[in-house]
Amino acid sequence: MSDMIVVQDLVKNYGDFCAVNHISFTVREGEIFGFLGPNGAGKTTTIKMLTTILDPTSGTLRVNGHDPVHEQKQVRRSFGIVFQDPSLDDELTAYENMDLHGALYAVPRALRAKRTQSLLELVGLWDRRKAFVKEYSGGMKRRLEVARALLHQPRILFLDEPTIGLDPQTRNHIWGYIQTLSKEQNVTVFFTTHYMEEADRVAAEVSVIDQGKIVAQGSPSELKAKTQSPTLEDAFIALTGHAIRDEEANATDRMRMMGRAWRGGGRR
Repeated sequence: MSDMIVVQDLVKNYGDFCAVNHISFTVREGEIFGFLGPNGAGKTTTIKMLTTILDPTSGTLRVNGHDPVHEQKQVRRSFGIVFQDPSLDDELTAYENMDLHGALYAVPRALRAKRTQSLLELVGLWDRRKAFVKEYSGGMKRRLEVARALLHQPRILFLDEPTIGLDPQTRNHIWGYIQTLSKEQNVTVFFTTHYMEEADRVAAEVSVIDQGKIVAQGSPSELKAKTQSPTLEDAFIALTGHAIRDEEANATDRMRMMGRAWRGGGRR
């Protein structure tokens, strides 16, 4: 398997504050990789650098063989992303949301229609394709966001808290589909979550980041063994402590930064 994401000695400073402090990790093709950490640990900042929204202060990045700093278009076409907070247009139908996304990625109209139907059928929303998104439940919206992120056939899927607030049945449905993509289509999955049982169940490899530094890497079983913990949640707490952390960047900030990136400016 080839390496789809390579991070070497990555640093991001904001003035005197070091948000990401010399971190390194590799994600292989087709792997489901969990990037775990408390609020404010540096997860979102790292994702922003991987997805071309922020420039690193130093270090190197490769996403599907491309440099996010100098090859932004190639990198953006390599990945799909599901944000932690809703990013759909509630005033459009599910089909219109998919069609707009496909147009932004220059997917030919005929192929766009074919893939839209296929993906909406896979996530169980084809029968509701003409309904406005504002009429959808939270779980339906999440499934639509996953389908939308896959429309342009990305090699990598970034998932930032993809199942937050969802009921167990919907969470299991979404992860079952994502695991199938990984196995059958060799899609690489990079995800964050605060549901440690999810990471324990689906991640092949995990990196734990805290205060900008990687404090542990390995499979969930390896981290449990290292900390002599019965569960990944216990291992996570052993590695990061019990203190309550500040919240990370809010939804408005994330959307503003993504908008700037697509307009070709505002990167810091």
